[in-house]
Amino acid sequence: MQDSEGNLVELTVSELSGAVKRQIEDGFGRVRVRGELGRVARPASGHVYFDLKDDKAVLAAIMWKGTAARMSVQPEQGLEVVLTGKLTTYPGQSRYQMIVESLEPAGEGALMALLNARRQQLVAEGLFDAARKQQLPYLPQVIGVVTSPSGAVIRDILHRLSDRFPRHVLVWPVRVQGETCAEEVARAIAGFNALSPDGDIPRPDVLIVARGGGSLEDLWGFNEEIVARTAAQSDIPLISAVGHETDTTLIDYAADMRAPTPTAAAEMAVPVRAELVAQTVDLSARMMRAQTRLLAAKGDYLRGAARGLPRLEDMLALPAQRLDALRLRLSGGLQAHIRAHAGRRDRVAARLTPYALAQRVQALSRQLGDMQRRAQRQITAIVDNGFVQAAGLGRQLTLLSHESVLQRGFALVLDSQGRAIRRAADAPPGTDIDVRFAGDDALSARVTGTGATGSGDTGSGDAGSGDTGRPAKPRPAPSRKAKNKPADDGQGELL
Repeated sequence: MQDSEGNLVELTVSELSGAVKRQIEDGFGRVRVRGELGRVARPASGHVYFDLKDDKAVLAAIMWKGTAARMSVQPEQGLEVVLTGKLTTYPGQSRYQMIVESLEPAGEGALMALLNARRQQLVAEGLFDAARKQQLPYLPQVIGVVTSPSGAVIRDILHRLSDRFPRHVLVWPVRVQGETCAEEVARAIAGFNALSPDGDIPRPDVLIVARGGGSLEDLWGFNEEIVARTAAQSDIPLISAVGHETDTTLIDYAADMRAPTPTAAAEMAVPVRAELVAQTVDLSARMMRAQTRLLAAKGDYLRGAARGLPRLEDMLALPAQRLDALRLRLSGGLQAHIRAHAGRRDRVAARLTPYALAQRVQALSRQLGDMQRRAQRQITAIVDNGFVQAAGLGRQLTLLSHESVLQRGFALVLDSQGRAIRRAADAPPGTDIDVRFAGDDALSARVTGTGATGSGDTGSGDAGSGDTGRPAKPRPAPSRKAKNKPADDGQGELL
């Protein structure tokens, strides 16, 4: 039995995949599809992979790196879009996919919904709170501008600054539309903030982020989260001038001040120099007029106060009269004073004769002689008394000295450490001792035993005068007078 399919051409997997690929690409060379973006992936290659879905199906899509760089609105999950491109297959996974050439939001309603959701999120974080806003400097020295260097915006800003108050302007060029717009604007704001105030490039006192008008898609780079966060974190006061007056982006909420146009931003940044000059002149004139009026008022007040004062002649009449009376009294008093002192002078001069002075000198000499003799007698008595006391103390010191005790026949017994031996128990047999006598005599001995009376036999040793080799003589009995005399505890036990 012959198989009915025997006439089919046998294909390889690659051939079949290629045929399907050509069929799909020829049949759907260019398509336009509407749907909601699902997952979005951005690998390191720069390509963007995402899903387009509705309530019944899912279509895989890919946007090449070069195409993604030209997009003003980047793919984000949940955004409703209209994609334009072509269908193709991916043989490696046996699936078809769409190569996206353009991406458009499905009406401004989709972008506005995304914008509102992002704004609500940042509001909840407090990123747009009024307490975070900074005051603009009244007259900045340096102004930083973040914008495209080739557009009309920078020319309008520079022209307006030149008309109002010329300032030093630094321009950080950025793209104001496209995929890299948000990243470049955020990097420019952060770069201005990173400048050192003392560096070669001066740090701006105020920043202006500016762009001309456009559609919501054109301005979308300024609605990116990275731009809003960087603007809110700027330490330099920032003016947002993106789009026209009716255009609102997230950077407008995050900035310290929003300007309806770039030209208005320049007007906010600096005052009008001519107006300042005119205001200064007006204030100077007003100050001069105020000072003139103040001086006139003070003069009127002074003249009025002077009219209320009495005349100078009336004020000085009574004191002058008292002065004249005192001058008359002073003249008579001086004459009486001179006469009184003249009489006293004469009486004193009469006593100051040579004889009276000689008598006075002799009396003083006698007094001085008596005082000198009394002083000499007192000094002699004090010295004699001191000698007597010193002699008595010397005798007491001699009597209390251990040398006097040794002179009376006693001896001082010391151990090898130089400590006095007061009891026999302090010198057991075998103890080396030194026995000292009156003068410088001494001998060394060793204790060989102790008797009942506490005295011990000692071996012979070297004395200060040499070993005699003779037995020690018996010690004579102390006299009754020596027994009754108290021992001197300060000199140790005497044997």
